[in-house]
Amino acid sequence: MHLKHGLSASVMALTLALIGVSATPAANAETAKEPDTLTIAWLPNDSADGLAGMRDEIANAIAKATGKKVENKLTTDYAIAIAALENGQAQIGWFGANEYLTSHARDPKVIPLVVNTGPSGTLKDALYYSRLVVKKGEETKYESNGQFNIANIASKRMSFVSTNSTSGFNMPAAAIVGQFKSDPKWKSLTFEDLAQGGEGHFFGQVMFGGSHQLSLVNALTGRADVAAVCDFLVTNYVTLVSGTDNTAGAVYAIKQDAAAPFTSLGGKQFVIIKSIPVLNPPVEVNSAYLSDKTMKEITDVLSSDEVAKNTKIFAPAGAKGSDFQAPARFVTVTDSWYDPMRKVLGIK
Repeated sequence: MHLKHGLSASVMALTLALIGVSATPAANAETAKEPDTLTIAWLPNDSADGLAGMRDEIANAIAKATGKKVENKLTTDYAIAIAALENGQAQIGWFGANEYLTSHARDPKVIPLVVNTGPSGTLKDALYYSRLVVKKGEETKYESNGQFNIANIASKRMSFVSTNSTSGFNMPAAAIVGQFKSDPKWKSLTFEDLAQGGEGHFFGQVMFGGSHQLSLVNALTGRADVAAVCDFLVTNYVTLVSGTDNTAGAVYAIKQDAAAPFTSLGGKQFVIIKSIPVLNPPVEVNSAYLSDKTMKEITDVLSSDEVAKNTKIFAPAGAKGSDFQAPARFVTVTDSWYDPMRKVLGIK
């Protein structure tokens, strides 16, 4: 996981506890027999051809450990991937923390097994960043007294990823609600309000890219004024031009040889106006469809040294083809570790 800051989970908890929002209802799923073939559901960001090696290596490791056939289910929509895990069409998924928490609230049988760490190999730096970015040249509109802030984003054209996305909608929404709750005009602002644009709404226009890559494209092409983008899902396409990685004011450029959807955008630059720490997403399972034995086998193999040293899964720094970066690894994680984000997102 791309990470430059040593922000601990305890600091994260204090950061997240500053914001409060509305709750999500829960439901239950029925228990079913474990299938002969295990299916891993992947979000659109991770369904690209360039990540096939990572997906296949993870599937192969699980197949070897469990003795079962393992298939990858690729998707073009967040809701499809999440529904597949919840209804048992897939038994394994790697989604954002918000997606996990929402599914767990609907059905407690959806549980986390492991999470990818930062460079320490522990939960201390198992973090990434949700970033609000603007096209280079527009960043002075979001400065006040020499500091970047989001005080001026009201009425702008906003690009999110999906309302199901943790870093592409829910964490930026939490930051916006938290900042503007003291403004009488926006004191009742909700996530639902932020998902809509136009007269009477916070944003002049709201669009959803469907992936982090396409959300960034919206900002780079001028279709949107501001875009929500996580760090690690675009890191292979960009280089840091100036500033400190994952902090307000950092400037990035699209690589000249960047793959789709950036093939015609080489050299285009963008600037971070706000960076928000987010707990790393878990590899989660629907335990209604898996035995305890199989879940232990999946947990053990993913958290093994063999997987940690597999360069197709945990790629060397700067290498393409994986969302995971060495020297990180998978470690076991429990539901309670996500309580700080559960609190900020208002999920029970």
